[in-house]
Amino acid sequence: MSVLEKAREAAIRRQARVVFPEIEEPRVATAASVLEGEGLCQPLPVSEPSEAHVAALVEARGMKEAIARRMVARPLYRAAAMVACGEADAMVAGADAPTRRVIEAASIGIGLAEGVALPSSFFLMLFPDGREMIFADCAVNVAPDADGLAAIARASAASARSLLGEARVALLSFSTGNSGEGESVRVVREAAQATGFAGPVQADAALNARIAGQKGIEPLDANVLVFPSLDAGNIGYKLCQELAGAQALGPFLQGFARPVCDLSRGATAEDIVAAAVLTAAQA
Repeated sequence: MSVLEKAREAAIRRQARVVFPEIEEPRVATAASVLEGEGLCQPLPVSEPSEAHVAALVEARGMKEAIARRMVARPLYRAAAMVACGEADAMVAGADAPTRRVIEAASIGIGLAEGVALPSSFFLMLFPDGREMIFADCAVNVAPDADGLAAIARASAASARSLLGEARVALLSFSTGNSGEGESVRVVREAAQATGFAGPVQADAALNARIAGQKGIEPLDANVLVFPSLDAGNIGYKLCQELAGAQALGPFLQGFARPVCDLSRGATAEDIVAAAVLTAAQA
């Protein structure tokens, strides 16, 4: 059973309330209609501002009341407040809004999960040959240091275990093992040492057992690729889309107290349905 099939079953069981602050956007409206019609979740529009929304920001987030009132006047932030005060279980946004705004709204309204210091993101990559992989971080952190990269790797492993059943993590670099040196290699090496995941490792060695053996490492057959920078991650997932015909779902935000999906602004209605199903399955 594919990850999407499993997610559909979980979403139908859970009947999560998912708020869509851009529900009037045509692609989102189409997706919401499909989600509701197939019983995959309960899609919600943004409600009118309420005292509960203000209280959620004041009490849970420690915000001044005047600032909270200004925030909940804006749909994206009000949607996050709906999740914070229990009116919704998850949020899906980003069809129109840039990633930084979705992250800001989620950070202010929902907050990070306990023990998480750095939010990050991942794409679920579905390849024509049936492979299902997680690519991170392709949307949020531009140039993480070793601690940041380690946090991204841990969060991505947790996401993989939740969605794919297991996590085989590779921290990517232009170097495998000790074959190359440089600042970026050092960062990846320190992150790998901190987490116990494989790295630094080149992409071919992470995916191909024969090449791994030639380069002196154990075969990984990685299903989680952690890129050393946003440049590498964003370029990597888009190349897989355009050259290999992969479907890229997400980006899903990691590290928040409740599920948040930041849609690609190029997402189709079909992509939004799939992303919402995966988000609802985690709610």
